[in-house]
Amino acid sequence: MTHQPVLLKEAVSLLDIQKGEMIIDGTAGSGGHAEAILKVIGQSGKLLMADWDKMAIAKLKEKFKHFSNVILANDNYRNLPKILENNNLPKANGLLLDLGFSSEQIESRGRGFSFQSSAAGEPLLMTYSDELESLGHWLKRVAFEELRRVISEFGEERYANKIAKAIFDNKSAINTAGDLAEIIKKAVPKSYERGRIHPATRTFQAFRIFLNQELENLRSLLNALSEILQPAGRIVIISFHSLEDRIVKRTFQELSKKGRLKILTKKPIRPSEEEIKINPRARSAKLRAAIMN
Repeated sequence: MTHQPVLLKEAVSLLDIQKGEMIIDGTAGSGGHAEAILKVIGQSGKLLMADWDKMAIAKLKEKFKHFSNVILANDNYRNLPKILENNNLPKANGLLLDLGFSSEQIESRGRGFSFQSSAAGEPLLMTYSDELESLGHWLKRVAFEELRRVISEFGEERYANKIAKAIFDNKSAINTAGDLAEIIKKAVPKSYERGRIHPATRTFQAFRIFLNQELENLRSLLNALSEILQPAGRIVIISFHSLEDRIVKRTFQELSKKGRLKILTKKPIRPSEEEIKINPRARSAKLRAAIMN
């Protein structure tokens, strides 16, 4: 499946990109948003693309090999101030973060991100970087209460207690993503969410967010905006669940009160019905934007 960039027109419009500008795509993924950005900035502009996933960076290197104005960084977006410094780059005119992860990362990375049957045999890694502790290793050592807390807090899963107990009691039998998905499925009622989502959705999300420290990464970046963006620089963030969106909303409000930025989206922008039909994964996306003072 080809990854469809979410809220593409809206993101590019709010970034208000001008020819010759320096733009950052902090979560480059498959490069869908980047392609649209490059068309606007032209050869006189610069595009810095960062991604924590080394396989994503390898593919982007090939995809954009003919662009002399593209800089690639295999790093976490929270390190953007250092990335700019290491590459002798100025502060940017615009920053885009798409906090979802691509279809390719879900379906073909071999890292246990997916609960679909096609990925059932994948190892329990669930991290973007090999430097982080894998899910398999963490599950072997975690206490029950911590396991329950992670599923409840990061997955907002109301059956966290039942799921945690099932996982905890069957630790020795969980070796692959498929094993984990099956145990979760058996732990919840058959009528789970009336069939709207797979029973493992929220638990897999919880483990991914927790292991990759995704909320801490987001907070760290938002606290460093003045080191990344020039005055009048724009930031656009697309989030996919309430925990991320809440952090973006509250931080924007706090920075606005301090006079450090102006919020451009009073309410988050949501995908249209047409976009959701074409790309069902877009349904939970929320876009918020601001401009630095």
